[in-house]
Amino acid sequence: MKQKTVNFPVTLPVTFPITLAGQWQSPSDERFAELPVPLKDWLLDEGSLTARLKSRCENFKVKVVGEQQQRCSAAEACNLIKVGEPILVREVILYCDGVPQVFARSLLPLASLTGKERVLGNLGEQPLGQVLFNNPSLQRLRLEFSSFSAETGVAILATKLTEKPKKELWGRRSIFMLDNKPLMVAEVFLPDAFAYQGSTNVSVSN
Repeated sequence: MKQKTVNFPVTLPVTFPITLAGQWQSPSDERFAELPVPLKDWLLDEGSLTARLKSRCENFKVKVVGEQQQRCSAAEACNLIKVGEPILVREVILYCDGVPQVFARSLLPLASLTGKERVLGNLGEQPLGQVLFNNPSLQRLRLEFSSFSAETGVAILATKLTEKPKKELWGRRSIFMLDNKPLMVAEVFLPDAFAYQGSTNVSVSN
């Protein structure tokens, strides 16, 4: 079968960094329990999101929004990534057949980018998830969820990308250990994501 041609954006109509200022909660939170089953299935999936997206399309693409070194903020710090710790922030958009599916923001402590993990600091348009899940030492320590209203940076980004404003977007973030080195990955499903397909109402009131 002939592979179809997909035109991906050359430039992105966004300014780096987008950041993700969400109120992160555990899966036991009441709001999460009320979400549609298809969306929860994507949010709870402990496998490689990259691999799952690739299985649903012919053309998968990573577009880098930006990367920079900075100090970890109090809003994103955890017991394994401390406030003020030097980190590499990486933001990307994952596309399937030209459709923006996921916005991802990763925090990579510089102390974790040593040895074999040094490659994570120079991924370019290679998906981070593909590298992580190819490593047998990978452990997911924590999984949290958050919604993002229309006023948040990621929702404004979504509107610019898709011209389809959505009342509420949902995302997840995970703390991973790779050879005993921590990193954090947050992923937000954009309006046209497979995660919302089959969901009649993904907006849950506060």
